[in-house]
Amino acid sequence: MGAMTEPIVLGVETSCDETGIAIVRGRNLLSNVIASSVDEQARFGGVVPEVASRAHVEALSDTMERARIEADIEWTDIDAVAVTAGPGLVGALVVGVAAAQGISVALDKPIYAVNHLSAHVAVDRLVHGDLPEPAMALLVSGGHTSLLRVDDLATSVTPIGQTLDDAAGEAFDKVARLLQLPFPGGPHVDQVARDGRPDSIAFPRGLTDVASQREHRHDFSFSGLKTAVVRWLADQERRGVSINVADVAAAFQEAVVDVLVTKSLRACQETGIDVLVIGGGVAANSRLRAQVVERAEPLGVQVRIPPPVLCTDNGAMVASLGALLVERMVPPTAGRAVNTAGNDATRRGQVDGGFDADSSMPVTTVSLRGLA
Repeated sequence: MGAMTEPIVLGVETSCDETGIAIVRGRNLLSNVIASSVDEQARFGGVVPEVASRAHVEALSDTMERARIEADIEWTDIDAVAVTAGPGLVGALVVGVAAAQGISVALDKPIYAVNHLSAHVAVDRLVHGDLPEPAMALLVSGGHTSLLRVDDLATSVTPIGQTLDDAAGEAFDKVARLLQLPFPGGPHVDQVARDGRPDSIAFPRGLTDVASQREHRHDFSFSGLKTAVVRWLADQERRGVSINVADVAAAFQEAVVDVLVTKSLRACQETGIDVLVIGGGVAANSRLRAQVVERAEPLGVQVRIPPPVLCTDNGAMVASLGALLVERMVPPTAGRAVNTAGNDATRRGQVDGGFDADSSMPVTTVSLRGLA
C-alpha cells in the first residue's frame, strides 16, 4: 500500500466488555458503535471473561453492519483493518482478532494488530488533530494506570511510570462496592461525590512520601488508599457514627485525582514536555478533567482530553491508530507475529493462519509486525 493521507480504516475493539466498531477517514470519525455487556457483568459485580467473550460473539456482526451503515460506505471502500491484539482478556481479544482477520481476508485489505494502550492515546487525533511529539500520556482505566513518553505514536512509546498494584479504575470499582454503589463504580462515585466535601476525610496519597519519590517517582499505588477507606468505614461503624456516602466518595476521589495530576505534571516538568494527553475510562471523571486543566495552566502544560465517549473502550481509538500507521507507511501485520515468549496457552490465544492475540502485550509494541 502506498502513502495515503486519508485512509478509510475499520477499527475493531474487544479487549474487555465493550464490542467497539468504528470507521475513520484519516482524522475524521465516520461512525463509532459500541455494544456493551456491562449490564450482564453488573450481576457479578465485575467483568467475567467468559461472559464478555460470549457477548462479543453475539454482538460483532450486527455492530459491524451498524458502523458501516452509519459511516455511509460500502465494505469495499475500506483501505485497511485495525484490531486490538492486546493487552486485555485473552478470550475477548481472540474474538475480535478472528473477526478482523476474516474481514481482512475477505476484502483483501491489510490488517494492523495494534496495542490497546497506544490506541487510547491515538483517539485524541480525532478531536485535537495530530499529537505533538514528544508528548506525555496518562492512561487511567480499570486495568491500567500508566505514564508514557510518546516520541512517535506510530513507533516509539516508552513507559516511565505504572501502577504497582490496583489501577485507578479498579480502586474506584472496589470503593464503590464498599459504598454499595452500582458497577461500574467510576461514574457512580463521580456522580455521588458532587454532593460531598473533598476535604472531609484525609485519605492517603500513595507513593508521594519522600522515600517513594526517590524509588517510585512516577509510579502509582492505590491499594493502600482502598485499605484506608475500608478501615475508616469500619471505624465509623464500630463507633456507631452514620456515614455520609457523598463525603467518602468525594474524599476518596480527591485522593486519586490528586495523585494522578501531581505525578503527571511532575513528569512533564522533569522531562520538559509541555503536552499532556489523558486517555482511558477514568479520563471521563469530571474532577480529574477539571483539576488537571486548572493545575496545568500555570505550568505552561497543554492538556488534551477526548470527550468522555472516546475515553472508554471504543473502536474509534483502534481505527485512529490504524489510520496513523497507514499514513506513516508502517508495515501492516502479516503472517504470524514473532512470539518470543513461547506459546503459553494461559497468556496467548492463537488464531490459525495469522497473528496471535497477546493478553499482556507490552506498551512498547505499538503494532505487531508479521514475519517476512
